[in-house]
Amino acid sequence: MGDRLTIRAIETIPIRVPLTRTYQGSSYRMTHRSTIVTRIHTDEGVTGEAYAGDEDSDLLEIDRIINQEIAPRLIGEDALAVERCWELARPVTFDILRDRRRGLVACACVDTAIWDTVGRALGQPLWRLWGGYRSKLPMIAIGGYYGDNADLAAEVRELKELGLAGLKLKVGGLEPEQDAARARLARHAGGDGFILAADANQGWTLEQAIRFARLVEDCGLVWLEEPCRWGNDRRAMRDVRFASGATICAGQSEHSAAGCRDLMVEGAIDVCNFDASWSGGPTEWRRVAGMALAFDVRMAHHEEPQVASHLLASIPHGTVVECFHPDRDPIWWNLIANRPPLVDGMLELGGTPGLGWELDADFIEAHRVT
Repeated sequence: MGDRLTIRAIETIPIRVPLTRTYQGSSYRMTHRSTIVTRIHTDEGVTGEAYAGDEDSDLLEIDRIINQEIAPRLIGEDALAVERCWELARPVTFDILRDRRRGLVACACVDTAIWDTVGRALGQPLWRLWGGYRSKLPMIAIGGYYGDNADLAAEVRELKELGLAGLKLKVGGLEPEQDAARARLARHAGGDGFILAADANQGWTLEQAIRFARLVEDCGLVWLEEPCRWGNDRRAMRDVRFASGATICAGQSEHSAAGCRDLMVEGAIDVCNFDASWSGGPTEWRRVAGMALAFDVRMAHHEEPQVASHLLASIPHGTVVECFHPDRDPIWWNLIANRPPLVDGMLELGGTPGLGWELDADFIEAHRVT
């Protein structure tokens, strides 16, 4: 490889996959899983590819932003100049009349694919290139969605059969006492060694969140995520943390490193689960990880295991990789042809350069949005 990777073209393939049922959290519903496969082609013959984001209704608008707004800025640029490329793409987030996250996800698609290109050119996997602290981490599933037919104990047993190490349980859609009973059921079904977290998706008042935290203090939750309603959640989470002693996690709703900084300065969190795909890409996530180390805050990542695994494995304060049940995220379980098997609940990354994933062409074609 020479001293340059000249970006010749950016290719995108939006895909959309229907889910087998509607998934309901505390205040939202999901019927499809969508993403954009993004490829960076270089004059030097190195091609990187990645997929990022799970926006469904905005899928084609994000695709348009990549092709019509970001690509003209980056064609001819050096992919090795990752920070420069990130900065050149950033203005697509400046339009105050457009949902800012559309531009952020578009940037993330390109930033992730650029990093894959760099890893492939250098012959190094990204978990090693970004720091190489470890090559494997426990993987847990986000689950316990609300529904009349939900059987939480059976779900936990199935997750264990899939080789997963734990569950991040959806709460916040019921009264704290009812959700506490669900948490106890999940703990009993999973056993003492089963990792259990709870995610309220900003569903409760301050008082409700404190009640829940106290009711489950003997359940061994690794964290309680986004327990309080969004309007004043930074201070409210701080108060839940101080009043109950619960380990508080948040960050997925932040759009920038600066937003995560403020969570840490406020003393609102113990764990930061910033999402690289919702916030501009791995470049911005790594800035947050650096700040978190200085604040003694651990790092997580909101879903997106295809990139989260590399980011979290690269640093000393990474926690667990999140995924969904195969029915909830058919993309992770089916798009990646060489997804490694879980061993004792652990996902182990290999030495293949870049992200290391081989994307299934047949799956892409079957779900391509034209």
